Amino acid sequence: MLFEQKTAAPDSSSAQKAAVTMAAYRIKSQDILQIRNLQNVKYIVDEAPVSNSTTSGGSNGATTGQTFQVDDDGTVALPVIGHVAVAGLTRAEAAKVIEGLYRKSLLKDPIIELKIVNLKVTLLGEIKGQGNYPLTKDRTTLVEMIGAAGGLTDKANETNIQIIRGDQANPQVAVINLRNIQSINDPRAVLQNGDIIYIAQNKRAVRNDNLQNISVISQPVLLLLNTALIIFTLSHR
Repeated sequence: MLFEQKTAAPDSSSAQKAAVTMAAYRIKSQDILQIRNLQNVKYIVDEAPVSNSTTSGGSNGATTGQTFQVDDDGTVALPVIGHVAVAGLTRAEAAKVIEGLYRKSLLKDPIIELKIVNLKVTLLGEIKGQGNYPLTKDRTTLVEMIGAAGGLTDKANETNIQIIRGDQANPQVAVINLRNIQSINDPRAVLQNGDIIYIAQNKRAVRNDNLQNISVISQPVLLLLNTALIIFTLSHR
């Protein structure tokens, strides 16, 4: 049922508004950065990590890199090079800055990989895997995230996928129609940190649920009427 329509691209005004908000995420205070030097898979530097850094957990620390939290002043404390200002930078910009500092002071030809590991979206409704999912790359699409969550349920209304974003005072809702092949190119479907994705039920599922609710409500009433009828019949014999 998905992507069966070949026309009806998103209207230009919505696309233009979405394009403004599609800029790469910029690092903020309290963000958690996962950093490693690809030239040395064990540590970010060529020595064991200092005590004030936090590994990413267990034996995986050797392969996934260490994690460092951005302080309130917008800097992140890294081994050897100390505090580095990263707030306001994109992931790629911060990686380049850190790479340059390590090249200048310690490492030969470092290749720094940097991920922002606290970014996430929330999936609710008719999807097989509800919950919070991390945004591990710069441009994660709605279709990719639905796939990561196991896909839609049989009750899902694939024409009404709502992406709710923005602050609580001014939330914005984008409705994506996954029957439309153009939804693949819809800039609104590029997910942002904090997005809430809600998949509504289709009409048939809503109708079936309503019938079930009516049945649940009517059963006690019918039982009561049958009981009253039996009592009435027995009392008039």
